[in-house]
Amino acid sequence: MNLTGDLLRGHTDMIIMAVLRRNDSYGYAINKTIQEFSDHAFSLTEATLYTSFKRLEARGYITSYWQESESGKKRKYYALTDKGSEALKEQEKAWEDAKNIIDGLR
Repeated sequence: MNLTGDLLRGHTDMIIMAVLRRNDSYGYAINKTIQEFSDHAFSLTEATLYTSFKRLEARGYITSYWQESESGKKRKYYALTDKGSEALKEQEKAWEDAKNIIDGLR
């Protein structure tokens, strides 16, 4: 199965926040997690990923901080805030409601 952008458009923020609910992470690792959990059916472009990070930070749903990696390179990590956790719950409820409507029409 190949998940198209149209199918998931508008849910990118929810997907990123769901990954961050597990633990703080940085851009490349977040995208890799999304790819692995979707059996490589879905991945985000770098532009989409970082646009979402900016939007989520502006809304107060995530915060960021710099941390040095094992190789000595600094990486920008992202963390889900309490406000982001609440927003994620609301978005997951909306997703479930939409899924139930679609399932009922099959």
